[in-house]
Amino acid sequence: MNVHELLENLTQNGIDLWVNNNKLNLRSPKGVMTPEIQAELTAHKTEILTLLRDRDVALKAAFVPLSIGLSLQTIGRLIGGFIEESSVEYKPPVIDPKVMAQKLTITFRPLSKNYNQLEVIKFQEELAAKLKEYGVKVLPWQEATIELSYEITLPISKLNKRFKIRSVKSEIDAVIDVEKSPGYIRKLGVLAAETLYQMYSRFILKDREISVSRIAKLSSWAEDHVAKYIEDPTNTQVITLTEIDKEFTNPVISYQEKINIGLNTLIRTFSEMVIGVSHEKISILNMNLSDSVFPKNEMGHFVLNSLVPKVFVPIYPLLLSRFTLGQYNPHESSYAAKLVKLGNDLASTGLFPPGFKLCEVIKRKSHRDIVNVIVNGRTGVSYGFVAYAEPPQYVGQPEITENEWQNLLSVAGFSSDEFRQNDKGRYYIKTKIKGEYRFKQIPDIWLVSSRSGSNKTDLKLESDIIRIGLKEKLFLQLPQSIHPELVDIKPSYDIYVMLAISLSAALYTPEIIKNGAPIVHFHGYPASDWFQANEYYVGVNNPSVPCGTYESGVLNFLGISSLANQEVENTALVSLVEPDHGTNFIAHDLEYLVERLKIGCQQNQIELGGKHFASLKAKVSDR
Repeated sequence: MNVHELLENLTQNGIDLWVNNNKLNLRSPKGVMTPEIQAELTAHKTEILTLLRDRDVALKAAFVPLSIGLSLQTIGRLIGGFIEESSVEYKPPVIDPKVMAQKLTITFRPLSKNYNQLEVIKFQEELAAKLKEYGVKVLPWQEATIELSYEITLPISKLNKRFKIRSVKSEIDAVIDVEKSPGYIRKLGVLAAETLYQMYSRFILKDREISVSRIAKLSSWAEDHVAKYIEDPTNTQVITLTEIDKEFTNPVISYQEKINIGLNTLIRTFSEMVIGVSHEKISILNMNLSDSVFPKNEMGHFVLNSLVPKVFVPIYPLLLSRFTLGQYNPHESSYAAKLVKLGNDLASTGLFPPGFKLCEVIKRKSHRDIVNVIVNGRTGVSYGFVAYAEPPQYVGQPEITENEWQNLLSVAGFSSDEFRQNDKGRYYIKTKIKGEYRFKQIPDIWLVSSRSGSNKTDLKLESDIIRIGLKEKLFLQLPQSIHPELVDIKPSYDIYVMLAISLSAALYTPEIIKNGAPIVHFHGYPASDWFQANEYYVGVNNPSVPCGTYESGVLNFLGISSLANQEVENTALVSLVEPDHGTNFIAHDLEYLVERLKIGCQQNQIELGGKHFASLKAKVSDR
């Protein structure tokens, strides 16, 4: 049990822990504190103190109101469906890379004596120094690992084989390694290990699902990648340093080709991230598959704004347990029909490349089994999303006066200066727009979205479109007759982003969403000179947090809200830029958005990949 799990169990059992004068304090109901729990507390006291101090710092920062009058604490709970969660259960978002860095613990796997890639060795030293400079805790390998031994029984022969390894502790956020080419003997060993795993899985496990760490131990004993040393793969990411892939970073090669190159690189190194290094450039690759390249002289910007956020906020899918499940009839939803049309109309743009089945890309069964656990049973992956927000739903007045606000009730866990409730249970916020406080109702948000892994340009009304709701919690409605345990129908990784954009638009740019609004995301950018009157873009200088995180949702919420404090009117389209990822668009009309994107593609002003990102950044710098 790691420290996070221990604290969660203690909280569920009614045990309160807090830090006072650098001492650990606790309050426990009678009979709950057992000798076993006391022993766990004693064993992990130092780690618990560190975690609670970090949480206290994060909470204090999260409660400070931003320029719009709302704190990160309030925004995070609104867009994540955490209104009913207690402040103990809820983890506030962190969007400042400097704060992220100070919460990270990283270790470097020692280089072998025969490793001779001088450019990578030099970069590794510079990276370690820069991480320390920003406050990342860089632990020596011996301190970050513990020695473990494990035994496996070989199928058929029934022989027992014992192995000893140094396992990376679960509290380590990332391990940084280098790519090494396997020799002939090691390749034979890998083949033997994979064959034995397949036999073990079939005859002993009988294809039952087991943990990631167990799969790695059974199948990776002949390999030298660092992933097999990870105690908790859901908490510790693997980052591999290698020579830069000139083909992947070649601006002439199509993004579709780069998808295949990038996937094979991640699978070959078995890493969450791969950093390419040359004398002049740095590239970074993760499952977002952006082709971002940084000049070597921008090392500080690369580490703080690109690498640190990706380590702090890993890519994980939103679990079905986060939703209240239900069903809807897609044939009775005009917005589901509009979404099908939106996808079809965008097919000619080429902005939504076809996805892939994991079984077709990942050849080894052990690797497929590991990825299957990590992606929560998804059988395929695709890039981008299409969604259609329904008109916001209000009960009573969408906006009230300051006098009416003063008569509202406070809500547990929220600042009464930001968030209140009326006697009918509707929630209101106090927010600042153009220097004046406004008092707005939080509407119910509903939208229809393409399911994860679907073909966005050929959606099937009966099986590919799900309905998402945001009230005091999250709701997921599947098409009638669809059973999630039988069919691969899961929400997109970007649900928080879709909901954040929709809610922020309802509050700050209501003209764009009052009749419903199409929302799309693709892995590319428009050129700065593509934008027309009443079209705006924001987010160029945001930290590059990955998709699937509610930190990315918070940044999109703040992007929309920032427009309300500028001199903008009759907003027709907003482009929300996500560095190292792509762009989200919301528009007031389906035909308008489709036509604008088509024109951009025809005139080479919109393309997949990072080609046009530099023009957006340059335009922002000139403002």
